[in-house]
Amino acid sequence: MPQTSDAKTAIAELTKTTNVPFERAYAMPKSVYASPEFAALEQDKIFATDWVCAGRASSLPNTGDYLTMKIAGEPVIVLRDGSGDLRAMSNVCRHRMSILLEGRGNAHSIVCPYHAWTYGLDGALRGAPAMDKNESFCKTDIALPQIRCVNWQGWIMLSLSEDAPDPHEHLAGVDALVGKLGMEHYIESFREEFRWHTNWKVLAENFMESYHLPVCHAGTIGGTVDLNEMTCPEGSPAFNYHWILKNDTFDLTLAHPDNTTLVGDERRTTWLLSIYPALMITLTPGYFWYLSLTPDGPGHVNVLYGGGLAPEFADDPKSAEHFARLKTILDEVNQEDKGCTEKVYQGILAGLSQPGPLSHLERPNFEFAQYILSRVGTA
Repeated sequence: MPQTSDAKTAIAELTKTTNVPFERAYAMPKSVYASPEFAALEQDKIFATDWVCAGRASSLPNTGDYLTMKIAGEPVIVLRDGSGDLRAMSNVCRHRMSILLEGRGNAHSIVCPYHAWTYGLDGALRGAPAMDKNESFCKTDIALPQIRCVNWQGWIMLSLSEDAPDPHEHLAGVDALVGKLGMEHYIESFREEFRWHTNWKVLAENFMESYHLPVCHAGTIGGTVDLNEMTCPEGSPAFNYHWILKNDTFDLTLAHPDNTTLVGDERRTTWLLSIYPALMITLTPGYFWYLSLTPDGPGHVNVLYGGGLAPEFADDPKSAEHFARLKTILDEVNQEDKGCTEKVYQGILAGLSQPGPLSHLERPNFEFAQYILSRVGTA
């Protein structure tokens, strides 16, 4: 899409912000959060071209299980097809363009709620009532457009672009960092969706830095961390990350006694992985949780929120108790984040506000700004 004057101003301001050494970095300019034109540019340049996460592959275990979502405004179905493979396709009928499915569920076929055109789980048209007198109609020529769908480390990754590099290659560095934890084997125990009143980048940045943990999360996990034991190295063009050495305040953060793979500090290291553009993963030896974000204009974000236990805790006789404790604390953490990130967005809209300098613990935020510019700053 052509860049409007507002979008060009935001890009110019973002360019200035990122064109400095990290040691002199400031937070991103207000315009990249508040401009509707910049938000539209992000949909076109980021979400329509990169990889978006639809959650865990284990959330669709059976043939015909499906979920629906939108990517850059495009309605999408993700399902488990008759061969047991994950598949993604357009969620718009090829007849009069009705939306086909809503929410989540299980279906033997995809039936249009408008005129009952019926598609198989592979997207091919199987039936169309009262079309025999249209001489141009040929059932075998009609199918739902397919969308790229890859199972990467147990995550359903989708892209509208044929040019996006395969996640197995693009994100190989993630496996090099956390491969010993076996992220693909963690058991998802819950999956929820909600909408918050903040810009998607505010929430992404909140996840990327743990500088806020002792204060924003003083009532929950703040006491499990020490700012002096956080490490924020340089990331990659595809993701940023940092890690924290946790104490034993919350046992589920640590490796289970049955875990004999991890040794030393590996048994108490929490990894925070930010897969661009919008998959945020907290991976500990005992559990994981994640946020997958899709923007809804400049002022709202749709959030897919899920998580669960490492295999050793899931197999433990007290697994139900472990999960109950985990879910309680993660929900409380999430509500604390909601309050913090919505306050940030309110501040961004204030007339007297301006971005301030970044801490050394906010390197991931600076790299995220560079990623955003690399996508939207091109013609």
